[in-house]
Amino acid sequence: MIKLYDKSRIDKENLLFSGKALKMLLIPLMVEQLLNSLMGMIDTMMVSNVGSEAISAVSLVDSINTLVIQVFAALAAGATIICSQYIGSGNREGSNRAARQIVLTVVTISTTLTLLCIVFRNPLLELVFGEIEPEVMRSSQIYFFITALSYPFIALFNAGSAIYRAAGDAKYPMKVSVISNLINIAGNAILIFGLHMGVTGAAISTLLSRLFCTVVIFYRLSKPGQEIVLNHYLSIRPDFPLILKILAVGVPSGIENGMFQFGKLAIQSTVSTLGTTAIAAQALTVIFENVNGVAGIGIGIGLMTVVGQAIGAGRKEEAKYYIVKLSWYAEIAVLFSCLFVFAICKPAMWLAATEPESAKLCFQMMIAITIVKPLVWVLSFIPGYGMRAAGDVRFSMVTATCTMWLCRVALAVFCMRVLHTGPMGVWIGMFADWTIRGIIFSVRYLSGKWIKMRMI
Repeated sequence: MIKLYDKSRIDKENLLFSGKALKMLLIPLMVEQLLNSLMGMIDTMMVSNVGSEAISAVSLVDSINTLVIQVFAALAAGATIICSQYIGSGNREGSNRAARQIVLTVVTISTTLTLLCIVFRNPLLELVFGEIEPEVMRSSQIYFFITALSYPFIALFNAGSAIYRAAGDAKYPMKVSVISNLINIAGNAILIFGLHMGVTGAAISTLLSRLFCTVVIFYRLSKPGQEIVLNHYLSIRPDFPLILKILAVGVPSGIENGMFQFGKLAIQSTVSTLGTTAIAAQALTVIFENVNGVAGIGIGIGLMTVVGQAIGAGRKEEAKYYIVKLSWYAEIAVLFSCLFVFAICKPAMWLAATEPESAKLCFQMMIAITIVKPLVWVLSFIPGYGMRAAGDVRFSMVTATCTMWLCRVALAVFCMRVLHTGPMGVWIGMFADWTIRGIIFSVRYLSGKWIKMRMI
């Protein structure tokens, strides 16, 4: 019989995270992921009312913005892992020192990216998107300029949220995120519909909402009495050995996230050749699939904190126990999420006035996703979050990148171009990616090699 962890070495009366503590950590994370997804959909719908040029400009620029934000998400993952391991080891001074270096690193990288994007925004847009309509290009240049100014703020908010989560507090970042999203939507309503500022209004609203959440979360972090306290920012000086530890986690995660975004662009270029019906069906299916996965992703993000603290405290069997336990939680969450989204997809398509052919094609893909995703998705993602939290980031990067390009991209393109499966080929490639990655991660978990990594 395969032994997932040694039960005899788990003291369930003195766990780092009780059942109640896990709920306090995981529920806000799941709610935040869900609300962010829904708010993003509402934001897109509001901009689409301005006209086709506006939504085209926003969609094009957001494909670049998403890639940049993935870099910040990777740095936030590094923040969560490093700080949680220090907290687990009882080294509060180390966690505060790490948090200060994380802030310095994030400010430096995000400011550099902002300057580069502002200075080279025109040639970059022309390089990425080629010849596009002049009105769309003008709107893209405006939207890109203003949203690039917000990079340091979204990067700092991600880092601040990660610092809170490392200490086991996911509720406060959730509240700030929800309020920030509401500010963005209210700003859109005022600037787009009230003042008729179009794409400029949408970009300013995004900038102001990100500025708000950054100011609020760092004001709170400066207050004494918390697990991690950040203040006297001007006195922060670089600690290069610690920065290298942070980047040792952040860079592989950033490469992994970046490869996923490039893969999405490669797939989208093939889908775009299939006609408007297929494009619309695939776009809707992606939205539904994102929504039915947010609860599982929230659990994965929480698992980084839990495993990070367990590793920091030297409780390796407890780290294994949490990976298994939260994988079961994620399985239940994904199953119910898939069934719920499947139940509402037809009414949602009716409300969106989707063309009948696109709706039919989307529903067929949703049937396949609802059947396959609960079977293979969890093992392809959740154990990976836990193993990264132990410091096993390079293996995850290599595995995810290889399966993504070989299955999600190459197989999907082969199915669409050679086998003529239509957009269903995207999901055939996705299912293969999830399945193979899940098998590899399971073998890696059982090997125990990941638990021997050391970050601090």
